[in-house]
Formats: sequence, structure tokens, C-alpha cells
Amino acid sequence: MNRWTSHLSLPLSFSLAVLAASAAAPAFSQVLEAPAAAPTFVREAPRDVRPARMKVTLPPQITLDGTADRLSPGARIRDTRNMLVLSGSLAGRELPVVYRRDAAGLVHEAWLLTEAEYARLGGSGSTGDAEAVRQFQVLLATIFGARR
Repeated sequence: MNRWTSHLSLPLSFSLAVLAASAAAPAFSQVLEAPAAAPTFVREAPRDVRPARMKVTLPPQITLDGTADRLSPGARIRDTRNMLVLSGSLAGRELPVVYRRDAAGLVHEAWLLTEAEYARLGGSGSTGDAEAVRQFQVLLATIFGARR
């Protein structure tokens, strides 16, 4: 098979590559520069949640405080930076969380806590006492407000 070649194709392709590299150089240097001010993210305190120690055994199977339970399809687990975490990456680890159930009774949302935050909650809010629930919500607002 005969291919068309030109004596100009090599210098032309070389000059186009140099032109593209010189045009990309300012854009590349802008990427390397740090942003002037990073946007701050405020993590909202979730409502109607309960504290527990969650262990992912084999997704979607979990245990909450030693009791077998299950994650709902599409369950969302968020870490302390409010980033989504896949349940498979937590397999075998027991972590402190606050969680919310869906209409079917499955765990649908969970927020990972640090050990200090979990100790600060002290397991309050698990009773039906109105004062305990109010104190639990105040503690959650304090904890999630401190993560700014």
C-alpha cells in the first residue's frame, strides 16, 4: 500500500506540536497555582438520626451495635468531610456513626463520626425522651458546626 508522504509533513507536525505546547504552557501554569481562597463547606446536622457503632460485614449486610441489619439499595455513607464512602471499603471495620432509616426500615443514610465525636454524643438520643432528643440535636449541631 502506498502512503502519501510529504516533505513538509514532518516540519509542519513539529511546528504544530511546538505551537500547541506553547499555547498550553500558560494554562498548565495556572493549574499548578494554588487557588486564592478555598470555598468553605458547612456540613449540616442531620435530623432524626440515631448513634450506633456500625460494622459492615458483607455489603449490604451490617451490624449496628452488634445487631444484624441491612443497608438499603442506594444507601449513602458519608465520611467526616461529607464525601461518599463505598460500603465495601468499610468491610470488617467497626465505626461510630449516626444513621437514618428509610420507609422500609433499612439503613439508608449514615454519617461517620470520629471517636471523639461519638464519645461526646455518649449514646444519648436513643431513648424516646423529648429532653434527651433535644440535647442530642444540640450536640449534633455543635459537632457538625465545628467541621467548617
